[in-house]
Amino acid sequence: MKLRHAFLLTLVILFLDQLLKVYIKTHYFLGEEHLLIPGMTWFRLHFIENEGMAYGWKLGGNWGKMALTLFRLVAVIFGTFYIAHTIRKKYHPGFVICATLIYAGAIGNLIDSLFYGLIFENSDPFTQNIARTVFSKDFTAGYAGFLHGKVVDMLYFPLITDATLPNWLPVWGGEPFEFFRPVFNIADASISVGVFMILVFQKKFFQPEKQNFPTVETSSKVDDEVQVL
Repeated sequence: MKLRHAFLLTLVILFLDQLLKVYIKTHYFLGEEHLLIPGMTWFRLHFIENEGMAYGWKLGGNWGKMALTLFRLVAVIFGTFYIAHTIRKKYHPGFVICATLIYAGAIGNLIDSLFYGLIFENSDPFTQNIARTVFSKDFTAGYAGFLHGKVVDMLYFPLITDATLPNWLPVWGGEPFEFFRPVFNIADASISVGVFMILVFQKKFFQPEKQNFPTVETSSKVDDEVQVL
């Protein structure tokens, strides 16, 4: 795999991720939900925003948000050099693709954290307003400062709903159960697929190279009765 291929894959993921995020941000109010395909109740677009990591996990407060954004930035900078290193050292193409998926996903969510607070109006679920951008004529400022943007999530696939965990289960017995509950985005999915594939195919990706030892030819007569001391 060549560097331009990794670069192209990154661009495709970023384009799809940001295209969907901007569409949701400028066409949905916060909390709005629609079936993506009529009749398929498990395939939904549900607009939420989170200040933290993938699938809504987060660190507390403004300092936590800033620390997470800076961590993403450092990870992306490191990832840029690491992707180039894996290609230069001729790592398994499958591993390079997986690493590129993780890298592209990290950039996708980093863009939200860095810039969305500066360029978008706040979305309010109570007034059900659709956010405008700073390019709108009657808009003056974004909803947050640099490094404090919220990540836009919208993909919601509740395959199992209205279920209840069995009573014999410790701690969670009798509690309502839903699968898959988290709302995520294309960047989250890209990261998850990359990590999952590395875990599944790690033996193939990291198997040691076979050593080809040279064959030594000799004109000596082979005799089973001769002892080699």
